[in-house]
Amino acid sequence: MKRNTKLTTIACLLAFLSAGFLFAQDEAEPVMPAFETLTLVDAQTTASPYKGQFMLEIQHRFSQIKEISDIYGIYGSANTRIGISYGITDKLMVGFGTTRKNMLQDLEWKYAILTQTSKMPISLSYHGNAVLDARDSKYFGPEEDYKFSYRMSYLNELIVSSRVGEKISLQVVPTFVWFNAVPEGYNNINASINAGARFQVLGFSSIILEYEQPLIDADTDVYPNLAFGVEIGTSTHSFRVFASNYDYIVRNQSIAYNSNNPWDGDFRFGFNITIRF
Repeated sequence: MKRNTKLTTIACLLAFLSAGFLFAQDEAEPVMPAFETLTLVDAQTTASPYKGQFMLEIQHRFSQIKEISDIYGIYGSANTRIGISYGITDKLMVGFGTTRKNMLQDLEWKYAILTQTSKMPISLSYHGNAVLDARDSKYFGPEEDYKFSYRMSYLNELIVSSRVGEKISLQVVPTFVWFNAVPEGYNNINASINAGARFQVLGFSSIILEYEQPLIDADTDVYPNLAFGVEIGTSTHSFRVFASNYDYIVRNQSIAYNSNNPWDGDFRFGFNITIRF
């Protein structure tokens, strides 16, 4: 009888714990994602394509805003990146992009570690890339010292985001970048903290803001990255137009090399288009 009583007690405890676990699972209600696009302005978000889904991004930066003769930078030189990403699973994505300035070819990946729910206050993702500078070898030092590896740089970062209420989304992105070779005065090792926010103001329209602070001093002037603008989204498209103080699009470059001081008004217009299919 004692053995049967123990077995009955254990069975009841297991049933209770199982019920409690299932109840806790039921209580963890899903939350609308903090962001729906892969990037806010240039920083990655915790958003990724679903399994089997593609996302196409077109990112464009005009020339510096100076005078009416070039329509405040629209007629000047521009930088453009076209990238496509694919969801291998609901948590893992890979992507490839090509950028006009410095002929950059980037391979990137992202993995969702945590997803925000009513029980989990944040989403957490890891993002990384490998970037090839495809310019002529003369840009990488004396010909006799040239190595193909000098063309490569790498980025690793954690993305922490949260939707606060129905209209506010925030994120913080600590980032580490490594260059195999850099011009004199710059650093092989670079690090930064990126902070971004989106404030929904009307329907599918939002105000967006992004700021990036480099954490490692260089011998030359490297300034923070600042961008602000608006986002208009639909279920399949997102259009963002903004002003930023840098024309680099791949953040490996903007973290290490931005020479435009945002506090002096060195801004340019830009836009991003995201298409989901």
